[in-house]
Amino acid sequence: MKLLRFGEKGKAKPGLWRDGKIVDLRKIFPEIPDISEEFFRGGWLEKVAQVKDKGQKIDERIACPIHRPSKIICLGLNYAEHSKEGSFENPEKPVIFCKTQNALNGPFDPIILPKSSGQVDWEVELTIVIAKEGKRINRTDAFDYIAGFTVMNDVSGREAQFSDSQWFRGKSFDGFVRQNPRTIGQQLNRLKQIMSDHRQHYIQFKHPGLTTHRHRHIISDAIPEDVLARFVR
Repeated sequence: MKLLRFGEKGKAKPGLWRDGKIVDLRKIFPEIPDISEEFFRGGWLEKVAQVKDKGQKIDERIACPIHRPSKIICLGLNYAEHSKEGSFENPEKPVIFCKTQNALNGPFDPIILPKSSGQVDWEVELTIVIAKEGKRINRTDAFDYIAGFTVMNDVSGREAQFSDSQWFRGKSFDGFVRQNPRTIGQQLNRLKQIMSDHRQHYIQFKHPGLTTHRHRHIISDAIPEDVLARFVR
């Protein structure tokens, strides 16, 4: 199952991607909310998984696949090769940073570069979307809290990022989170395989993406629709 949102900015609707066609979920469920915290809390992930409609060709803008997550948590310098590429020392513990909601962008929308961004880079991230609320989640239970996964471009304004004492501004300019058109839901075995392959060869910190460093809190509770990203170039 592949969730997506389509339509002009401010009016995007939830849908399913089916072999190049789109299922307009509002035509099947007029009361369905946007793909948001309300969507996941209301059990809509399970409801739309039962839809058999094959969809139709719809020529509309493809939007960011989730609406307004409460937080976008990223794990920096998680790949040894990436640290080497940037001439960074390998960190002793995970480097955790956030990007803000205003940075969300559709997969084909333009990114307007601010004058203060300086050099602009992008990195490919494997991202997971939270399905249900949780706190102090055990490592063995982490996948029970995942709605699905997608891919994100983490865009960075390097001048702003490194001239400040922290990464917030350089990572959170408008449009600096460009997400894949679709969120892949309910294929967690595939997600486990992807993470296993990358942990084996590249990842410096081998805990699952939802668990915290030595089981400590990252920031706050996991909330449905939250996004967690890790570098997967």
